[in-house]
Amino acid sequence: MNVTINQQDNLVKVTLSGRADTTNADRFQTDITPLLNLEKPDIEIDCSEMEYTSSQGLRVFLMLQKSVNAHGGKMVLRNMKPQVKEVFDITGFSNIINIL
Repeated sequence: MNVTINQQDNLVKVTLSGRADTTNADRFQTDITPLLNLEKPDIEIDCSEMEYTSSQGLRVFLMLQKSVNAHGGKMVLRNMKPQVKEVFDITGFSNIINIL
């Protein structure tokens, strides 16, 4: 998985491409670690190039969402492919994370 992070004032734009699975979830987590301590973060994640997520990838999304909530921010996932959105729906993550 490739993670690109661009910060513009209070908005953090994250672009994901590839697979968030067991083989690279630790790297995904390391890449987003700087976002975990932002005060009132406004994070927008573009998932248009994300092909797949496993439970390990979902864990990283959940960790980021909990941190955003704890710091009074907002997070949204955009442009998710249907097969990836289905994983979020089946696991109930669509009820926890804002997906547009």
